[in-house]
Amino acid sequence: MAGNKQGTQNSITLKGSAQLVTEFFNFGINSILYQRGIYPPESFTYQQQYGLTLFTTTDEKVKEYLNNILEQIKDWLEAGEVQRLVLVVTNVDTEETLERWDFDIQHESGFEPGSLKEGKMGTKDLKIIQKEMRDVIRQITACVTFLPLLDCVCSFDLKVYTNQNAEVSDKWADSAPCFIANSQEVRLKSFSTSIHKVEACVSYKADV
Repeated sequence: MAGNKQGTQNSITLKGSAQLVTEFFNFGINSILYQRGIYPPESFTYQQQYGLTLFTTTDEKVKEYLNNILEQIKDWLEAGEVQRLVLVVTNVDTEETLERWDFDIQHESGFEPGSLKEGKMGTKDLKIIQKEMRDVIRQITACVTFLPLLDCVCSFDLKVYTNQNAEVSDKWADSAPCFIANSQEVRLKSFSTSIHKVEACVSYKADV
C-alpha cells in the first residue's frame, strides 16, 4: 500500500495486492478447515478480520504447512505466475475426494503479466476490497447449510496451478487434480484488488 495526501491514498502496488490476496487465502482456508470440521474446534483460536470473527488453527504443523505454501503463493502472485489455488477435502480411509474449493486468480485489465509498466498501481478503496473479501468468507461460512455432512475422518491438501515457466522448487511435486465424479458445483462471490481478481467455487460429491 502506498499513499499521500495528493489523492493517491487508495493506490495499490503489485506487492500490496499480492499481500492482500495471500492474507485472504490464509483466512479463507482456515475458515474452511474450521467450518467443515477437518480439525476439532478446540484447535482453533479466533480474531477479528474484515469485520468478522474468524477462526485460525493453533496446530503448529498445520500453521507451518499453510505458512510455507502461502509464502510461495505470495511470490508467485507478485511474479504473475499463479493461476489457481485449490483446497481438496479427502476421506482418509477411502482416499475419495469429497470437496474441491477452487480459487481462480486472474489479472485485471492492464495488469497482465509481462504488460505491467514499472510503477503502475491499482486504485481501489481498501474498505471496498475488504468488504468483498468479507462477503466471500460469509459465503464459505454459509456453505455448511447445504454441503453434505462430513461424517468420516477427513484430511485436506492444497494444490497450486502455476504457469509452465514458473520457478518451482524441488519441495513441490505434481499430483492428480482430484476431480469429483457426479459432483455439484456452487459458485461463490468474487473479489478484486483492482490488480488481482479471485473467483471462488466449491464442488462436492452429490448424493447418488
